[in-house]
Amino acid sequence: MGEREQLAFQEERPRRRLLRRLAARRLWRAEVRYAGALAAFAALAILARLNAYFWWDVAVAQAIQNVPGLLGLMRLVSTIGYGWKPFALTGVTAFIFLIYRRRSEAAGLVFSAAGSTLVNHFLKLLIARPRPSVEFVAIFRPLKSQSFPSGHVTFYVCFFGFLFFVAYAILPKGAWTRRAALMLTALPVLLVGLSRIYLGAHWPSDTLGAYLVSGLWLGLSLHLYRRWKERSTLHAEEIMKEK
Repeated sequence: MGEREQLAFQEERPRRRLLRRLAARRLWRAEVRYAGALAAFAALAILARLNAYFWWDVAVAQAIQNVPGLLGLMRLVSTIGYGWKPFALTGVTAFIFLIYRRRSEAAGLVFSAAGSTLVNHFLKLLIARPRPSVEFVAIFRPLKSQSFPSGHVTFYVCFFGFLFFVAYAILPKGAWTRRAALMLTALPVLLVGLSRIYLGAHWPSDTLGAYLVSGLWLGLSLHLYRRWKERSTLHAEEIMKEK
């Protein structure tokens, strides 16, 4: 190594140390936020197990349902979250990723969306909270399953949320397709909680719990997706070198 290379290497070392410190600090902050969200969800889940509803659930739900002219929109927002539709939507989207040779994206989407559905079913059975009653709110579509956390919210966050981050990462910056994709994937996530309350399917605390737990699952899914992406990229580079 020549003198210039040695000087360049020595100058680069402090920069590398700084980058490692910044990365470690970001990781620590992310872990603290994750632990805080997990603790908040655990506390809310315990309270939901002990209470069929909270006093503020009734007040907030009634206030939302008193807003006129939203029934058609709220029904439309919730449509794709019923029955077999989430599974079909996940399967078709993953298949499209595979057609375009996006295996990491396909695997990440299935893990995020399908995994969140399993987690949601387990939590509903564990907490066993009843649905809202006609005594307090209008119910536009009676449902027999448990109420906490909201399955619609959990799926929408983990399905559309994953697609949001993929679009943000891989689509060209400034392109109209990127802006359109981000808007189309963000809107369902933002509206679904309001929709479930408006239709009388869930208490506000059910949707709050769903946003918390699905955010945690989505964070885990995105972490694994990045690792799969890095491994597949390294594997592809090794194959190119061998050729």
